[in-house]
Amino acid sequence: MKLLSADAYVDGVRAGDRAMLARTITLVESELPRHAALAQEVLTRLLPATGGSRRVGISGVPGAGKSTFIDALGMHLVKAGKRVAVLAIDPSSTVSGGSILGDKTRMARLSREEAAYIRPSPSSGTLGGVARKTRETLLLCEAAGFDVVLVETVGVGQSETVVADLVDFYLVLMLAGAGDELQGIKRGILEVADMLAINKADGDNKPRAERARSELRAALHLMRPGAEPEITTCSALEGTGIEKLWTSVETQLGRSAVSGAMERRRKAQQVQWMWSMVQDGLRAALRAHPEVSALVPTLEADVREGRATPTSAALRVLGAFLPETRA
Repeated sequence: MKLLSADAYVDGVRAGDRAMLARTITLVESELPRHAALAQEVLTRLLPATGGSRRVGISGVPGAGKSTFIDALGMHLVKAGKRVAVLAIDPSSTVSGGSILGDKTRMARLSREEAAYIRPSPSSGTLGGVARKTRETLLLCEAAGFDVVLVETVGVGQSETVVADLVDFYLVLMLAGAGDELQGIKRGILEVADMLAINKADGDNKPRAERARSELRAALHLMRPGAEPEITTCSALEGTGIEKLWTSVETQLGRSAVSGAMERRRKAQQVQWMWSMVQDGLRAALRAHPEVSALVPTLEADVREGRATPTSAALRVLGAFLPETRA
């Protein structure tokens, strides 16, 4: 990748140049040390232009139709005059490390809109399927003038609550048959969801979707008494319920902004972000440490074959990395 000046990246993003935005995201996503300093300079200079978008995370049970839903929601927002960025976090290929789902092909209408920008990004094995650089990418999209940033996560489960540290509002898509699907969804994600939307509420499935809403409401009343999230139904295929859903999202975000809760949440997220980056840096330094690198193959084999306990092996790794911790 040919590097440009910091001015070129900053000016291009601020001008809303899509090609330059893509190049800047690629720079920020780069794992090459020589790109890191330039990426951070660009981000720092763009910070004053960030913070103006609605940040919405979207997750859901398998088969809930997340990409089809985002396509429908994005089209609704574009028609309402909004500029929409979608950060679609794909599972990483174990061969190339790249995205394997190809969300652009599953958001056919939205991908053709000039006011929309879709950025598939490999999860790189990061907890919750939220790519490590997604935070920076979100800021770049805000600096480029997008009004709404949608973050689509890989799947659903305890680790998916990580996305709550990125966004202002967390929407979870469900399917009819709530009693069964509660078996496949972790409690943690329901504890942080701001709204549940039962998708595919169309045709013969509409009555089942209404029953599912009642079942979910009863379950969440027990799980989150007094703080139950709103539960709605919609059909991304037919486009029904989408406008009502977004109106409710904006209403809740408006209240959060007025009360100061949104600002407090974002400030807390910034601190959490800092510590996440510290942990990432320590993990990278640990794996790059020559003495640790020499020890790891033997220790992993010993643990695998039962010749050493995981605890004793971990202590040896830490002792090699931090000699002062050795017994």
